[in-house]
Amino acid sequence: MPEQSLFIVKPDGVERKLVGQILSRFENKGFKIVKLRMFTFTKEMAEEFYSDHKSKPFFGELVSFITSGRVVAAIIEGNNAIATTRLMVGSTKSFEAPPGSIRGDFGLGFTDNIIHASDSRESFEKEVSVVFK
Repeated sequence: MPEQSLFIVKPDGVERKLVGQILSRFENKGFKIVKLRMFTFTKEMAEEFYSDHKSKPFFGELVSFITSGRVVAAIIEGNNAIATTRLMVGSTKSFEAPPGSIRGDFGLGFTDNIIHASDSRESFEKEVSVVFK
């Protein structure tokens, strides 16, 4: 049964003109892009989007980075979309992500790691409600 997931190409990925390559990886994998949006996060949107991390020391850095430029958000659909997307994206710390993963191939750091992907059905639903209001 098809499942949906969300990923967001962060400001560093948009700035480095990686959006097309990233979208094509998901299409080549067999996922269908069902919704696509380019926008800039407001501070309020970012704080709501990252609310799970509010008590962590890096919260301010997350909000500051995601609001620093345009992003591209995509809802994709296909079998095991959430788990497969997480594998394709790679570890949060780009230097730990394996070659072949998006962060392993393109990421430079921890916050500036090219892409965000929903990690569960609950996260997907919350994040979509912020990004595609």
